[in-house]
Amino acid sequence: MKEKFGVRHFIIYTIVILLALSCLIPMINVIATSLSSSEAVSANQVKLLPVDFTWAAYERIVSDSQFWRSFSISVFRVIASLVLNLVIIVTMAYPLSKSTKVFHSRKLFMNIMIFAMLFSGGMIPTYLVVRNLGLLNSVWALILPGAVPIGNVILVMNFFRGIPKSLEESSLIDGANPWQILTKIYIPMSLPSLATVSLFSIVGSWNDFFSGLIYMTKTENYPLMTYIQSLTINVAETIQKSTNLSTEQLQSLLAVSDKNLNAAKIVVAVIPLLVIYPLLQKYFVQGIVVGAVKE
Repeated sequence: MKEKFGVRHFIIYTIVILLALSCLIPMINVIATSLSSSEAVSANQVKLLPVDFTWAAYERIVSDSQFWRSFSISVFRVIASLVLNLVIIVTMAYPLSKSTKVFHSRKLFMNIMIFAMLFSGGMIPTYLVVRNLGLLNSVWALILPGAVPIGNVILVMNFFRGIPKSLEESSLIDGANPWQILTKIYIPMSLPSLATVSLFSIVGSWNDFFSGLIYMTKTENYPLMTYIQSLTINVAETIQKSTNLSTEQLQSLLAVSDKNLNAAKIVVAVIPLLVIYPLLQKYFVQGIVVGAVKE
């Protein structure tokens, strides 16, 4: 029997709608700000709809060739980090999911992993290692320091431990080796957890701008987030340096300010994640819950 819509449901729906609006309204305002003129933004006239609609902020971002170079660096970083993370996570989680009777040194490796997760080397030692390896101004300086996400290894390991042992035992009887068991049984059955750690890897690699500031000394090697974070508009300084600006160039310059440029940065940074997240969302909750309930 269907439950009637009562006061309790009204309160729950009201709270959910208010929470949703508290998330949506700021984002809508950011989009409207990025599409408004600099005069309207400076006068605080922009609310939920663009005022004096213009693409000037986005044109400013994408017109620079460095934007596309940084974009390609970020795409390569995301793909390489994802592949490297998944390979290391799966190959570490599989043996660690076994009991101490099968993998005698399991407790030792688990203790080392937990210690490394709780006590990291720190920024300065990590920088010195990267520098001594000659990786500065290399995209691998953005990838290798985060190659072993221990929290994700533990998440996938717990998921592996939840897979019935009878499947592995029957496979061994049929003559399968450990590699075949991993690729034919464990990985296909662990898609929720792998999708979850993939989302963590993609979001972390895409949004990270601080690593670019540390390991890159040349602007042309910046990943996208570092590059758009460094973009600023200084109209007075630009006009002073360029005394022979045409009327069209001056109007184009004045059409963008720091406020709508920053809003456009946020929109550009979020779009790829908005595309990827819905594809992995159905696995996300299941992967987190199942991977977190066991040892």
